Amino acid sequence: MTRDQVFEFFRRLAQDNPEPTTELEYSNPYTLLVAVVLSAQATDVSVNIACRPLFQRITAPQHMIDFGEDALRDAIKMIGLFNTKAKNVIALSQALIDRFGGEVPRTRDELQSLPGVGRKTANVVLNTAFAEETFAVDTHVFRVCNRTGLAPGKTPEEVEAKLERIVPQPFRRDAHHWLILHGRYTCKARLPECWRCPVIDLCRYKPKSPPPEERIKPIAARTASRASSKARTAKVRTASKRPAGRSPARPNRLP
Repeated sequence: MTRDQVFEFFRRLAQDNPEPTTELEYSNPYTLLVAVVLSAQATDVSVNIACRPLFQRITAPQHMIDFGEDALRDAIKMIGLFNTKAKNVIALSQALIDRFGGEVPRTRDELQSLPGVGRKTANVVLNTAFAEETFAVDTHVFRVCNRTGLAPGKTPEEVEAKLERIVPQPFRRDAHHWLILHGRYTCKARLPECWRCPVIDLCRYKPKSPPPEERIKPIAARTASRASSKARTAKVRTASKRPAGRSPARPNRLP
C-alpha cells in the first residue's frame, strides 16, 4: 500500500470504531498482565469468564501468591494450558514482588524477563496499560496485515517491524486494537466478510467474499445438480438390475 492508502486504511477503521480497546476485563496493569498471559491460545471470552470472580479478590501480586498455585489452577481450568499458565502467573507475581516492588514494569525488556511473558504480551501491556505506541501482532493482526497487503511478513516480528515503519499519526497508539478487532469480526480466518468491510477497495485480497444472499444461489444450484445426478445414476442402476430368482433367457435350440 502507498502512504496515502495506509492513512486512509486506518482513518476508516477509526471512523468505524473511534475508541477501540482490548476486550479483556481488567482493573489495573497487574490484572491486565495476568489476563494477557492467560489469553495465549485461548479466547478473551473464556479468560473473562475465569478471571471475573478471580479479580474480585486478586488485584496485586501478593494477593496471587497468597491465593496459591493449586487454587489458581482450579480457578482457570476452563482455559487451555491452565497448568503451565498457573505456574507462570505465580512465578511472575513473585518476580514482580522481588524485583519490581510489586509494580508492573514499563519497559519491554523488563516485561519479557517475567515468566510466561513474550514480546506480544509485553506489547499489549505497554500499549493498553501505559498508552505506549506498540504493535502487538497476534494471529488476527498477522492475518489482516498479510491478507490486505497492509504490512505483509513471514513472521510476527516482520509484520511488527513494518507496522512500526508505516503506521502514521494519529493512529499509532490504537492501531493494533483496530487490526485485532477487524480480524476478529470482519476479516475472519475461514470466511472474510468482505461485503461489509470498510477498507474493501484498499485490500488486495481476491476474490472478495460475496454477501450471504449471493452465496445461497450457487449453493442451491450445486445441490440441485447433485440431486439430479444422483437420481439419474439410481435410475440407470435400477434398469441394469435383473429380476431376482430369474436366469437370463437362452436362445431356442435347433430341433
